Amino acid sequence: MDRDEIRRRVTKVVCQVLNVDEDMVEPGSHFVFDLGAESTQSVELVAAFEGEFDIEMEEESALAVQTVGGAVDYIAKYVQ
Repeated sequence: MDRDEIRRRVTKVVCQVLNVDEDMVEPGSHFVFDLGAESTQSVELVAAFEGEFDIEMEEESALAVQTVGGAVDYIAKYVQ
């Protein structure tokens, strides 16, 4: 799976979980500061990424990822 596909799917999940418009989601968008994620939504994002990509992420390190681009990079390690 290429990075563009990962980015598209990450964006889709972020929009669904955080209830934000796609045009708000950029690689540098911070989940909390830019997109308004609360702590419970951070856990929901990890679970949604795991479901979307059929992977199991290490929760502590996954929760340390704070931007959309960081999520793409993190997930790319699991799916490529």
